[in-house]
Amino acid sequence: MSENELMDQEEINSKVLRAGRRTYFFDVRSTRAGDYYLTITESKKFTHDDGSFHYKKHKIYLYKEDFEAFRDILGEMTDFIIDEKGEEVISERHQKNFNPADASQNGSTEGTGKFVDVDFDDI
Repeated sequence: MSENELMDQEEINSKVLRAGRRTYFFDVRSTRAGDYYLTITESKKFTHDDGSFHYKKHKIYLYKEDFEAFRDILGEMTDFIIDEKGEEVISERHQKNFNPADASQNGSTEGTGKFVDVDFDDI
């Protein structure tokens, strides 16, 4: 069996998430024993001065016995970030096409010139 046939055989299901310069690949694969596991690959594109480019890849292998704990901790950590910092992506303010009016429509008053009532007992 060729290497390509082996790769086709063990890759069961795949999803891709494109996120700026990064791409995340979620692949369900099969072990030799026929059990399934998940690989999560982050691929980031780097461009050289001459216009050529290369990708750096990092891979995580996640097996079924770790799914529940992984899912619990991932959920806990993402909830913590949203609770602490909200859903606004602060780095979007630094992009060329950022429009402060769009941010104010999403409920953010920071940087829009609007005032917010502050109760000093809350500080």
